[in-house]
Amino acid sequence: MTVSVSSCFITLVVLFLWRIEDIAEACRCAPVHLQQAFCNADVVIRAKVVGVEVVSRDTKYDIQQLKMFKGPDRVIHAIFTSSSSASCGVTLEINKEYLFTGSLNTDGRMHIGMCDFIQYWDDLNGTQKKSLTRRYRTGCACTIIRCSSLPCPVSAPDECLWTDWLLNDGQSGPQAKYSACLMSFAGSCYWYRGMDQSKK
Repeated sequence: MTVSVSSCFITLVVLFLWRIEDIAEACRCAPVHLQQAFCNADVVIRAKVVGVEVVSRDTKYDIQQLKMFKGPDRVIHAIFTSSSSASCGVTLEINKEYLFTGSLNTDGRMHIGMCDFIQYWDDLNGTQKKSLTRRYRTGCACTIIRCSSLPCPVSAPDECLWTDWLLNDGQSGPQAKYSACLMSFAGSCYWYRGMDQSKK
């Protein structure tokens, strides 16, 4: 009887640990270049988080919209995210300014998750901030392909290889911080390196 109980207990522990691991790995996101995040998003805004409350299974963050770079012709007053990190929910800090990329739900609410590009506004450099107003938009016909190991050939003329990952974590490399993938008059895409500007 003791052996049976022990066996059952061990089985339950293994199942519990497996479930915990499954939940922890439920939200996985491929790293994304800011330009690609901009192009894929329904909404791109600079905003300050001013309040928070739990609404059903979501967390609602009240925001003060400071700048709309892409999105609907209206002011957004709140951003919604899942209350669970396993479902890609995001935790934000009150009174902090962020750059948000996100989607619009059918009810018109802006929704964000871990796979969106969310960063403190002050952590963006001048080139990234300037590119949000025009440059990234002009490159939306191009596709940025992440290259983490060589060889990594370009398969189409409308692609730019994001090779920052060969040297570091990618997000701190020169292509991520100072470059945009733009289309030439000939119809092929190339990296354009902008001049860094002071933070604004």
